Amino acid sequence: MITRKSYVWLALVFIGVVAVAGAFAYPDSAGNTAQADKSEIGTNEDETAPEIIPNGIESSSSLITKVKPSNPLEFLTVGAAETDSTTEVTVYNDNLALVKERRGLDLKTGVNRVEYTDVAALIDPTSVMFEDTKNKNTAVLEQNYEYDLVSSYKILDKFLDKEITATEKEGETYTGTLLSHDGGVVLRLNDGKVVSLTEVSKYEFPDSAGLLTKPTLVWQIYSPVAGNRSVLTSYLTGGMSWRADYIVKTNADDTKADIQGWVSVNNGAGTTYENAKLKLVAGEVHRMVVPQPGYSDMPTEAEEVAYDGAKGGFVEESLFEYHLYTLERAATLKNNQVKQISLLSADSVPVEKELIFDVTKSDKVQVVLNLENSKEKGLGMPLPAGVLRVYKADSEGQLQFLGEDSIDHTPKDEEIEVVVGNAFDITGKRIQTDYRKVSTDVWRESYEVELKNHKSQAQKVRIVEHFYGDWEITTGSDTYKKVDAYTAEWEVTVPADGSKKVSFTVERRY
Repeated sequence: MITRKSYVWLALVFIGVVAVAGAFAYPDSAGNTAQADKSEIGTNEDETAPEIIPNGIESSSSLITKVKPSNPLEFLTVGAAETDSTTEVTVYNDNLALVKERRGLDLKTGVNRVEYTDVAALIDPTSVMFEDTKNKNTAVLEQNYEYDLVSSYKILDKFLDKEITATEKEGETYTGTLLSHDGGVVLRLNDGKVVSLTEVSKYEFPDSAGLLTKPTLVWQIYSPVAGNRSVLTSYLTGGMSWRADYIVKTNADDTKADIQGWVSVNNGAGTTYENAKLKLVAGEVHRMVVPQPGYSDMPTEAEEVAYDGAKGGFVEESLFEYHLYTLERAATLKNNQVKQISLLSADSVPVEKELIFDVTKSDKVQVVLNLENSKEKGLGMPLPAGVLRVYKADSEGQLQFLGEDSIDHTPKDEEIEVVVGNAFDITGKRIQTDYRKVSTDVWRESYEVELKNHKSQAQKVRIVEHFYGDWEITTGSDTYKKVDAYTAEWEVTVPADGSKKVSFTVERRY
């Protein structure tokens, strides 16, 4: 018969079995957490706990020494991971870009030394911003921008008055203190002798003397807790710019045109951005000119041009007093590469060909294409400044280049005037026929403009004149239009295989 005392003993045995099983099942529980704290913080039960100073940063020196500096020529143990797809690059028109990156960092509690590599060679170190997305108390205490890059000359320079090993071309090896390396090396050997070597096939150094293979940000980062972090870093860099290029294909009678827009992004910043979100800012950003250190030892590569015609174009939006164009897909911006990406495409946009004679711009009759940047005309997108090239098909259907002109940043619903070239068969000449000083501040001038048309069809030409001061056209052969306070225009028709003369007299007061 089982007594009440037996039940008690059975219960105690059961509890003991469960406890033993739990210990085997979870061997790394609370005891290991304490070990982890020791290994991360560098203290144990017998050591004095780190002092907490008023700003919340632990001042124990063991926190710093536990994070060992990595060899800069090797992969980092405590360092920034390679740039991931969350990289964002905003490029401005004039040699400027804003780079934003999200990278993973393994930080220990206390002060960590972190080498942040793969940054632009032309970075502005004063513009760097750092944010720990998991803990706002993580902070950069100190930042150094290291751009003293490794090379044969520099490493020899670093080892002056230090011991190195040099091997001659014939294979004999010498170890001694480096005294000079100008046009060869001079070594003082261990026995006191001095040797001069002119043909050295190999140098051996005990270490890299702190030189780096690429520009690097070296941080002292305080972290209140240990663990992997997702950090956001942004900086400004030079060496990147973009421009717009437009291709205009006119129809047979020059009344409509197909227009394609491309952006060319030039990356000369000194690093590659893989699968980056690309944004372009159109507008003139005011900047202060601050001298930046040179990086003449950076290796250079031949520039290449890459065309990107994949689907997923740009979306435009207003930003402050500028315009922002965001590419809807990721793009890789290789160092020393010009990448061209489609910006817009519009078919059958109405255009108007015009002949203009303006002696302040040219002594020839210019051919101009006018178009309106509006939705009703097939455009309507704020157009960034760039070069517009005009083409037209010949009698065999082959495109021929007609000319090019630059356009400024053009808001929607504005007119665009493109000077294509000078007319071949239509000429213009302007002469002054009279000049008189009527009074102290009044001058009277007479001019004659002659246009000749060598085509078999009549041609319309716009004559443009510019006057300054208080002016008035007193007499003239043809009706003119006062466009503004300084401009008068005549719209005339020059007959086929004929000529047209326009004369006028203007009085000006100053």
